[in-house]
Amino acid sequence: MQLHSTIAKGNFTIGEKYHWNVPTRLVGNELVFGREMPVWKRGMDILFATMGILFLFPFLLLVAIFIKVVSPGPVLFMQERVGYGGKIFTLFKLRTMAHNTDTTIHKEYLAKLINADENDREPASTKVMKKIENDSRVIPFGNILRSSGIDELPQLINVLLGDMSLVGPRPPIPYEVDQYKNWFSRRFDIVPGLTGLWQVSGKNKLTFHEMIRLDIQYIRSLSFLLDLKILFLTPVAIIDMVKDSYKK
Repeated sequence: MQLHSTIAKGNFTIGEKYHWNVPTRLVGNELVFGREMPVWKRGMDILFATMGILFLFPFLLLVAIFIKVVSPGPVLFMQERVGYGGKIFTLFKLRTMAHNTDTTIHKEYLAKLINADENDREPASTKVMKKIENDSRVIPFGNILRSSGIDELPQLINVLLGDMSLVGPRPPIPYEVDQYKNWFSRRFDIVPGLTGLWQVSGKNKLTFHEMIRLDIQYIRSLSFLLDLKILFLTPVAIIDMVKDSYKK
């Protein structure tokens, strides 16, 4: 599905670059209001991202060496994601899957989650946003890197570049956006983040539609105190995720 957006400076389609700091846009027949990044939020991003990169660099170097030893291919995984206003950017992650793996399985899995009707008779367990189980593409100990969020730490670079924030909705893959309903596009009304309200509210125990609603709730309720609360709760959520992964 293509989401067409009309902005004061021209017509674009989700997946193409949008003009930065545009306050409103028309998605389908619905006017959506964007949120410019507050000065306090950008300042916090630069401060904490810089400190995080400097502090975590030795640890990330060790993890990178480990990945290189256990799996041939590049250490960093770079992928196109959709950010604020539909702008495409390159997201950085530590690679946790075999190099050049097929994305067909993931595309089909995402489509099933996105298109699941919350009112149908399928059990709720089939609709939650959990990782694909027993995925043969994952490298040794890759599941630990994923459940702990260690693989996401290179995105501190994205935060410094301004493509991401510490807190915000997770940036989706373009082929995920192709499946979106119009109202899902409200996720693009703010800069995407490393962590967010969804992550500290249950994450993989929630459905895709619940994730979208939490993202929209965050955008509407954006404040300095809310960001601090989410950052404070994120380590607790990560610990719970790691515990759940060991129970399987």
